[in-house]
Amino acid sequence: MTDPVYRTILLFDIEQYGSRDDVEQAFLRRVLYDVVDATLLASDIDETARLRADRGDSVMELIDTQASVPALVKTLLTETPARLHSKNRLFASSAQMRLRIVLSSGYVAVDELDGWVGSDLNHAVRLLNSDPLRDALKQRDDDCVLCVSDGIYQGVVRHGPLGVRPDDFHRITVETKEGPTVAWLHGEPGSAGPAEEGSGEEGSADRDAAPDAPPTAPRSETRVEGNLYGNTGGTHHGDQKFDFRGTERDERR
Repeated sequence: MTDPVYRTILLFDIEQYGSRDDVEQAFLRRVLYDVVDATLLASDIDETARLRADRGDSVMELIDTQASVPALVKTLLTETPARLHSKNRLFASSAQMRLRIVLSSGYVAVDELDGWVGSDLNHAVRLLNSDPLRDALKQRDDDCVLCVSDGIYQGVVRHGPLGVRPDDFHRITVETKEGPTVAWLHGEPGSAGPAEEGSGEEGSADRDAAPDAPPTAPRSETRVEGNLYGNTGGTHHGDQKFDFRGTERDERR
């Protein structure tokens, strides 16, 4: 096994791949390769600066640390969705593809069987298969959804490089076999993915600081269609007599 080396880790996974037949799966894999290659090319990442592993319904890329991570994040937010959308709009529904994408980093080693080994890689895979990421893609109309590790967010995204808006990401907590882990999901939080600690505590403080609103007195309101003879509004005591004439009386019999 090689010594562990630090790499940028990029993962793509096809939604509902197992529900497709063999012909559709083969087609989706070709489209996936095209989208991944276009993403890396647009990020100025040469083939010699990356190592690919094929997992059937997913592709994993180990990228040299010399490659620009800010440029890659920007591409994943712009070029990748645009490329995927342009393809899906030409395909039948059975051939359309939606992707979960994870960008992370860490130490990875390659064993004698060309397998990849490392807890940082395991962490990235846990994010890829997490419920918050799956649910986000189900709840949205977008063709893909991006999740970045806490390390990528704190080291790159938080500083707002050109073309990347930190406020477009929200913090999530993913439960894994190794325990809860923090990540950042791009896009608005949905019903299955509420905003995490930062915005949640602030919202709670705002609610606590707000004074209780005084009870609102019931409002008396009367709405009448046609002619009305008698009193309206307020409180009435005693007998009330109304005289409906003409067609109104006939219609109400």
